[in-house]
Amino acid sequence: MAAAAVRDELLCSICLSTYTDPVMLRCGHNFCRVCIHRVLDTQDEAGVYSCPECRERSRERPALMRNLALRNIIEGFLITPPTQTEAGIFCTYCVDSPVPAAKSCLHCEASLCEKHLRVHSKSAEHVLCEPSANLGNRKCSVHKELLKYFCTKDAICICVSCSLAGEHRGHRVEMLDEASEKKKKRLRNVLQRLIIRREETEERFRSLEESRRNVQEKASGEVERVTALCRDIRRRLDDLEKRALSEISRQEKEESLSLSALIQKLEIQKDELSRKMRHIEELCNMTDPLTVLQEPDTGDLCDPEEEGGEEDTGGHNEPLHDVDDLDVVVISDTLHTLCDIIRGIRRGIYMEDPVDILLDVNTAGNYIRISDDLKTATSTQENQNRPDTAERFQDYQVMRSRRFSSGRHYWDVDGSRSVWWMVGMCYPSIDRRGQQSYIGYNNKSWCLRRSYNQYSVIHDSKEIRLADKISSDRFRIYLDYEAGRLSFYELCDPIRHLHTFTATFSEPLHDVLHVYAGSITILGEATTRRNHNRN
Repeated sequence: MAAAAVRDELLCSICLSTYTDPVMLRCGHNFCRVCIHRVLDTQDEAGVYSCPECRERSRERPALMRNLALRNIIEGFLITPPTQTEAGIFCTYCVDSPVPAAKSCLHCEASLCEKHLRVHSKSAEHVLCEPSANLGNRKCSVHKELLKYFCTKDAICICVSCSLAGEHRGHRVEMLDEASEKKKKRLRNVLQRLIIRREETEERFRSLEESRRNVQEKASGEVERVTALCRDIRRRLDDLEKRALSEISRQEKEESLSLSALIQKLEIQKDELSRKMRHIEELCNMTDPLTVLQEPDTGDLCDPEEEGGEEDTGGHNEPLHDVDDLDVVVISDTLHTLCDIIRGIRRGIYMEDPVDILLDVNTAGNYIRISDDLKTATSTQENQNRPDTAERFQDYQVMRSRRFSSGRHYWDVDGSRSVWWMVGMCYPSIDRRGQQSYIGYNNKSWCLRRSYNQYSVIHDSKEIRLADKISSDRFRIYLDYEAGRLSFYELCDPIRHLHTFTATFSEPLHDVLHVYAGSITILGEATTRRNHNRN
C-alpha cells in the first residue's frame, strides 16, 4: 500500500505518467518538462499563464526549475526492487502471524524466516535463494528440475536434463551466474551509451533553451529600439512641422505688412488723381472761354507722364510682387530634412539579419527523423514514437515553426540524397492526417515534387509536369506574400525559373518538407526583404 501511494505521488498530473525530467513552478507544483512546456505554449497567445494544478496566474511566462531531488527519487524508485515486505513474501511455516521471509528453498518450494532458516536442511539439494512468490519459475516446466544453465543458442534457462537429453542437447550452455554477468556487462554498456545520449540531449536542450532566451531578449530589444525610434520620429516630425508653419506664418506677416503699406500709398495717389480729374472735367464743362483761358496753366493740370509726374504719384507704375513670391528656401530645407530622416529610418529598419530555417519536431511525423541541427529530414521505417498531438503530421512530413505573413523570402534545399520528395509551403490549418494532408494535395499548400527522375508542381491535387530536363539537386523556394507569388527555381548556373503559383494568400505560410525515401536538407538561410519600395 505504501509503495502504491508513493507511486501515485510520482505521477505527472498532465500526462498521468511517471515524471520525465521533472521541473517545478514557483507555486511548488511539479510536471514533466515537455508537458508543462506544451501547456505554456498554448497560453502564449492569451498572454496569461497559470499552473495546471493550483491555477496561480502570472503575466510573464514562468521560469522552470529542475527538481533534481525528485528526479533522483524517481530513478531510485524505478531501479530498486521492492523489499520483502512490499512484495508480500512471508514465512510459509509461521501460520499464526505473518513474518517476513529471509530466504526461499527451491527444493521445498517454501519461504523461511530467520528462525526456521536456522533449522532448515543444509544438504546440497536444498538450494536457497532470495524470497520469491513464484518458486515454480525457477524449475524446468518439463523435467521439474532446477534451472542451472543458460542455452546461448536459444537464449533460455534450462535444467540438467534439458542439456543432456532434451531438445537443447549439444547446444552451447553456460552457468547462470556466468551468463548473468555477461548480460549485465552488455546492459552496463547500453546504460552507459544511454547516459551519454541523455547528457547530449540535455546539453542540446540547454542550448535550445539558451537560443530561445536569446531570441526573446533580441525581440525585446527590437521592441524597445522600434518604440524609441518611432517616439523620436514623432518628436522630430512635430519639430519640423512647427518650424515650417512658423516660417510660413512669419513670411505671410512680412508680406502682408509690405502690401498694406503699398495699398495705402496707392489709395492716396488714387484720391489725388480723382481730384485732378474732377477739376479738369469742370474746366471742360465751362462755357465762358475767358474763364477757361484765365485758369493757371500749371503742372497740376498736365499729363503726369508728360511732365514727369512719376515723382508725384510716388512711382505708381513700378511692378508689384504678389503673395506667391514667398521665400520657400527655408521651407524646402525643412522638407529635405524630413526626407533625410526617412532615408535613415529605411536603412535602420529594412536591413534585416538572415534567419535560420529550423524544422519543428513537434510537427514531424513518426516515420521521419530530424537531425540535431534541425535542418535535415530523413525517412525511416522505425517508428519514432513521438507524442500523438493535433499539430503532428501522420508520417513523412514536417514543417517549420516560423510563419510568413508579409514580405519577400527565400530558402534553399538539397535533395541529392533522396529520389522521392516534396518541398513547398502550406497554411497552418492544413490537415495533419490522411493523404489530404500531403502538401500539394489540397487547396492549402503548394509544392515541387520529385518522383525519381520526374519533376512536377502540385496544388489542390492538380499536377503540372515539368518537361525541361533538370540536372541540379538543389532548388530555391521564393515567396512574395503581398504579390501572391510562390516560385520554384533550379539552382544551376545560371539559376533557372521552373514555375510560379499565383494566389491571394489568406493565412500565414509555413515552409514544409515531405520525404518518402532518403533525406533532404535545408542548405542555408531565409533572407527577408520588406516590400517598402516597389518602384
